[in-house]
Amino acid sequence: MIELGANLAAMAERVEKSGPVTGPALARRAVELLDLTCLEESASEATIAELCLRGQTPLGPVAGVCVLPRFAGFARATLDRAGSSIRVVSVVNFPDGDDNIARAGEQAARAIADGAEEIDLVFPYRRYLAGEEEEALAMVIACRAMCGPDATLKVILETGSFTAASQLSAAARAVIDAGADFLKTSTGRTSKGATLTATALLLGVIHDTGGRTGIKVSGGIREAAAAARYLALADAIMGPKWVSPSTVRIGASALLDDLLALA
Repeated sequence: MIELGANLAAMAERVEKSGPVTGPALARRAVELLDLTCLEESASEATIAELCLRGQTPLGPVAGVCVLPRFAGFARATLDRAGSSIRVVSVVNFPDGDDNIARAGEQAARAIADGAEEIDLVFPYRRYLAGEEEEALAMVIACRAMCGPDATLKVILETGSFTAASQLSAAARAVIDAGADFLKTSTGRTSKGATLTATALLLGVIHDTGGRTGIKVSGGIREAAAAARYLALADAIMGPKWVSPSTVRIGASALLDDLLALA
């Protein structure tokens, strides 16, 4: 279990114990932060077309649709035909984080060329935890270069694999220094996804480095009450005016139906 500093721990504990406020206002707030996600190898163009359609909700569009690289172009074309402002997000070095730097860079470049506007890069966290910090960070630097000034780079730290707060904090700071626009909690493919504790730590690092880096919580967030807690935590640490689609994303698929049921 990651141990936090006293202030962050108190905030996380208060949010954990509080009764989350849900309702139409939460639904409207959370929907515009969603990266609606389909990353199954069995997905087809029909699946992605349905995902894009789901993203145009009665409460307005979601922030993004997150798809495998091979579907980036199809998703962009589908959204463009609908006149949609939804952004195309694609994953790189996914899901295990074990690709080499050249392959990850090529994936990012190809996805962006095909129409992706955001890249979710799985940080080579196993290498980092094994002491190969420079090698792991080199992948972030390479993908930052491939993204250029226009594409958003989100780096998935896989926070559940870190046991020491100091190590996760150091990784988060290093990833920000390497060019990440967002820190992301999890792929959702490991046994431990997003937690309030790890998210509080990442938000603390973001706060201490000027608040310019965003956060994406992902991995097991399926209910409106969970989304409410994460947004309450962001408000507590960063201030109520900080949260927007340019600073906070929620990676989910099942969550959307729960939010729409509140409207």
